[in-house]
Amino acid sequence: MPMYIIKLGAPDGKILTREYEAEEPAELRRELEEQGYHIFDLRKRPVRGFLRRGFGRGKVKRSDLLLFNQEMLVLIRAGLPIIQVIDTVLEQYESGPLSAALKQVREDVKGGAALSTALERHRQVFPPLYTASIRAGERTGDLPVTIQRYIGYLRKMESVRKKIISALLYPSILVVVSIFAISLLLFYVIPILSTVFSESGSQLPLLTRLMITFASLVRSWSLAGILAVIPLIIAFRFWASGEKGRFLIDRFKLKVPYLGTVMMDYSLTNFVRTLANLLGGGIPIVEALHMSTGTLNNTYMEKRLAGAIKAIEEGGRISAGFEKTGIMPPLAVRMLLVGESTGALEEMLVGISEYLEETLEERLHLLTSAFEPIIMIVMGLVIGVIIIAMYLPIFKIAGTVG
Repeated sequence: MPMYIIKLGAPDGKILTREYEAEEPAELRRELEEQGYHIFDLRKRPVRGFLRRGFGRGKVKRSDLLLFNQEMLVLIRAGLPIIQVIDTVLEQYESGPLSAALKQVREDVKGGAALSTALERHRQVFPPLYTASIRAGERTGDLPVTIQRYIGYLRKMESVRKKIISALLYPSILVVVSIFAISLLLFYVIPILSTVFSESGSQLPLLTRLMITFASLVRSWSLAGILAVIPLIIAFRFWASGEKGRFLIDRFKLKVPYLGTVMMDYSLTNFVRTLANLLGGGIPIVEALHMSTGTLNNTYMEKRLAGAIKAIEEGGRISAGFEKTGIMPPLAVRMLLVGESTGALEEMLVGISEYLEETLEERLHLLTSAFEPIIMIVMGLVIGVIIIAMYLPIFKIAGTVG
């Protein structure tokens, strides 16, 4: 979304220079004038501003957003006015994207804007799901409950993310260490031993000659290989960033044996938990479905769910729409049907998200349990063959001397 730099006069007579995100400048101008601001100048921020935004105004970390909401919840429950709440929270953030956004939010709220409206203008910092939840809390008049629910949602999402990172950490370390060990042998150990063997003048075993030739080829062509691969990577990333490329890649990822199922479970866990949180906050089902779809991070799944959402908009049942997508587990579909029939859809969605999370944990455990010994065996065999190949001449020379 474009960023605009605006010079405006506040209702209290102050002259301010602010930055806002907006689809259309005319709409932004109208909103600010309705709040009592006088617009002196409005212009689109140049490209160099975009570069600064990429480094200095990026999205805040989920942990920072969690801490911000915890602090805000305590202050609101203490009975402080929203302006004082923002001022108090700002004391904890001297710099960074969150601080810059909150300063502008404070001015907007002072000018008469609703908190959700002020937050919505900073989508890089405050996700649409968050601003929608705040808006729902404002409508119901129970903002603390809304914030508490969002805090619980963030904690669960962060917990799932940490479990995945923890499960993949040890196999990743094994792969990195193994690659380092093999590279050390190919680029350092084998050349030294090769020189020693050539000076000895002895006939080398076939395995040793093959290994020395292979190591020599790797050293000779490694730089050329890297230079050749870089353009291919750039071209692939360019293709993958397009709509068709991303769709094909996302579909392929889900078809990878076992790994595809794990990725689908993770996406569905995020989707269902987000949907439950939005419904609990009082957001209508169709709006909640559209917003939750963005948490899938998979265009193939998003397109499958788009058909279900369209059917629901036309009056169809949620469970029937999800069943037609082919990506929701049968048990989850049955639980949705029960939730619709009993009027406890939110509670059933929470149950589905917990079921999917447990399934995800089990699959991750099985994956890492199988992956770790496979990595160790494969890398052990590779390193073992290299070492045997290079030690065979040593054994031969020692036998000759003996």
